[in-house]
Amino acid sequence: MGKILCLGLFFCACVQAQPNIDYPQDYRQWTHIKSMLIEPGHPLHASFGGIHHLYANAKALQGYTEGGVFPEGAIIAFDLLEAQRGGHAVVEGKRKVLGLMQKDSRRFASTGGWGFEGFAEGNPGQAVVGKNAEEACYGCHTARKDADYVFSNWRD
Repeated sequence: MGKILCLGLFFCACVQAQPNIDYPQDYRQWTHIKSMLIEPGHPLHASFGGIHHLYANAKALQGYTEGGVFPEGAIIAFDLLEAQRGGHAVVEGKRKVLGLMQKDSRRFASTGGWGFEGFAEGNPGQAVVGKNAEEACYGCHTARKDADYVFSNWRD
């Protein structure tokens, strides 16, 4: 149940929060880490259903490629889009949320050294996590404590 709550707060555009992390306008120029599709029937489809693209800034890339310990200033962007089906293809639809993780051990000591934020529909003016990061995001990420709280991996 806790995992479903993770992004549940992202989708409630009615909750406007003061962002924990600044919106990175250039995240799509960062290194692409992976893409995936969560389809109907998956236990997390209600919150995470759609096409996922993960991007890493230069410091996050260093964490991915050098043993999974992420340096200060690492930022991972989680771009979640609707999955549109038709013509025997699945293509990107409307952006649902841009989720972010930023490593800053001092500022985010209570959440494993990571800050979390989500922007509804990828809109920089619609931060939806704010002070709820521990409940909305970190609770799920504790399952990956041994991987510096990061779910994704670098693939050669």
